[in-house]
Parts: sequence; C-alpha cells; structure tokens
Amino acid sequence: MARALSHFHGKSTLSLSKPNPYRPSSSSSTFRPMMVAMAQTISYWASIEADVEAHLKTAIPIRRPVAVFEPMHHLVFAAPKTKAPALCIAVCELVGGDRAQAMAAASALHLMHSAAHTHEHLPLTDRPNPKPMVHHAYGPNIELLTGDGILPFGFELLARSVDPGQDNAKRVLRVIVEITRAIGSQGMIHGQYQELQGVQSNEWWVENVCKKKEGELHACGAACGAILGGGSEEEIEKLRKFGLYVGMIEGILNVVAGNKKGLMEIGDRLRVMAMKELENLNGRNVEPISSLVEASLCNV
Repeated sequence: MARALSHFHGKSTLSLSKPNPYRPSSSSSTFRPMMVAMAQTISYWASIEADVEAHLKTAIPIRRPVAVFEPMHHLVFAAPKTKAPALCIAVCELVGGDRAQAMAAASALHLMHSAAHTHEHLPLTDRPNPKPMVHHAYGPNIELLTGDGILPFGFELLARSVDPGQDNAKRVLRVIVEITRAIGSQGMIHGQYQELQGVQSNEWWVENVCKKKEGELHACGAACGAILGGGSEEEIEKLRKFGLYVGMIEGILNVVAGNKKGLMEIGDRLRVMAMKELENLNGRNVEPISSLVEASLCNV
C-alpha cells in the first residue's frame, strides 16, 4: 500500500502526525462560525440527495408491468446510499455547471450502485463469506433479474439526457464510457471478486477492495460531474483523483473486520492526499466537497 500511496502522490512522504488545519480549534471565537459552516454544508449535501431521489422516483414509477417495476423501484431505494451521485452533482456545480446537467449521470450512478448491491446480497447459501443479513422482499431469481434490468435502465437515462440545445452529446457519450469502465471488470466487479477472497491485510484490502469498489465509483462520479460541467482536462483529472480517495475512505469506513486503528491511519493519509488534489483549483469554492473527507474521518 505504501508503494501505491507514493504513486498517487509523487515522491512526497505523508506524515500521520501532520496537524489538521481543517478541524475546529477549542477557541470559542472560531467554533461557532465553523459550526454554522458545517450546518450549511450538511444542508447542501442533503438538498442534492433529495433532488437525486426525487428524480429517480419520477423515472421509476410503479407501473405496468407491475411484476417488473415494483421490484425495480423497491431495490433501487432499498440500497444504502453512497456519496458518488451527490459528488457528481457537487463537482458539476464546482466547475461552473448547473445541477440539471449532472442529474441523469448522478441517477445512473445510484442505479449502478443499486444493481451491484442487489447482486452482491442475493440470498444464496454457497458463498464462503456471507454478507450481513439484509431484508429480502423477493426471491433470488427476481432480485437477480431485476438487478440485470436496473443496469441498462441507467444507460437509458443517460442517453435521454442528450440535448441538442445544450450540444452535450459528446459529454454524455464520454460519461457513458466512464461509467462502464468504473462498474466493469477493472472496477467494481473486480473489487467484489477480491472481497470474496477475505481480508489478507489492511493494505491489501484498501488497495484491492476499497480502491476498486468504492474508489472507482466515486472517482467516476467526480470525473463525470467535471465533464458535464465543462471542467478543463486538468480539473477533471484532479477531481477524479479526489473522488478516488473519497471512495477509498468510504470503503475503509464500511469495513467491519480487521485492524480498525491501522485502517484509520491509512484513511488519514488518504484524506491528506484528497485535500492536496483540491489545491490550485483557482476561483473554485472547494469547501463543500472537501467536507466529504473531513466529516467522514472526524466523526469516527
């Protein structure tokens, strides 16, 4: 993992003892403004998530054939939330776009995550490492087929977002390619396979599971938002790396086994690397998206 971290961040050595300039001090003069800023940030993310959920509820109503759309509706909203869709929209707004430009992509990301979660938690008995118990409203055959149906529906939403008036066809096509790579054999599917192998070490788990599953999805979300919002190539790549680190941190926080202290030390290094990617984004208000890594690690 040390080699991977040095690759992500050049030749610099990251110190775990480095003070965190973003955490509030004990001074009462700074505590209240930071509390206000945190409340505003929480409200910002909540508004994005509410908009994505509303968009999906409109896109996936329970209609005929009910046998198809009822399970799809249920499984899409039963999946746990991930930050990747909201990050897609926040990054789009960060680089100068508006929320509507990234709504289809954010919704598609949630659909891909829902399909992966559905397949990963099928009620099967032959898996060597059973997943935590989840409620199953349908049998394994229905959940398997519905997960298969959710995936193409995500791409349908993206295709429908092409608007000749906005001349966004090339951007949408690029986003489709980004998402297929992120959820394919080199991304989420690879991570799911590696997860079945069990925890070999903290570093192995972060590099082979967290990076591939949550990391690639969040990297994709950030890159897609930057693409749709009209960001420069440099901004797209910086924000892609930021999303990768955010996702890896989320993966660490999802781990229920292993050396938690050791994992959190890796998470703190990833936090520093994520914040580094936000430097030199001239004229950009990075506070909302920087809160993703600060809030995650400060509240553990």
